[in-house]
Amino acid sequence: MITRKSLRPAEERVSPLQQAVTSALEDMKAVNVRVLDVRGLTDIADTMIIASGNSDRHVRSIAERVAQKAKAIGCRALGTEGARDGEWVLVDLQDILVHVMLPRVREFYGLERLWEGGPVLPVAAAVAPARAAARRRRIAR
Repeated sequence: MITRKSLRPAEERVSPLQQAVTSALEDMKAVNVRVLDVRGLTDIADTMIIASGNSDRHVRSIAERVAQKAKAIGCRALGTEGARDGEWVLVDLQDILVHVMLPRVREFYGLERLWEGGPVLPVAAAVAPARAAARRRRIAR
C-alpha cells in the first residue's frame, strides 16, 4: 500500500536560516518586515525578505546582524552590497535574499509590487519557532 505524506503548512516548513534571519531582524527592531516566497517566479532565490530601517546607520547594523546570525548557524553570506551608503543593503544568503532599506528607498523601488506574484509568508510563522527554541535553551540552563 502506498501512502502519501501531505506537505506541512508553510509555517512549519521554515528553514533554520530563515528563522535566524527573521530573528535577527526582530532583534534589531527592523520595520515592516515582509517575507516573500519567490520559488515559482525566479531561480535566483527561494525566499526574499524585505525590511526597513529608520536611518542609514540602522540599515547597516541590521544587515550586519543578519550576516552574523547566518554565519553563527553555518551559512556564510555570499555577498553584501550597499553597506557603504546604507540606504539599501542586500545580503545574499544563497536561497534567501535579504533587502534592508530606508523607507523612502523602499517606497521608490517597490520590490513588493515587483514580486507580488508569489505568496507572502507570515513573519510570525518564522519568528515563533525561533522564540520557542530560545525559550527552551534558557529553560535547559
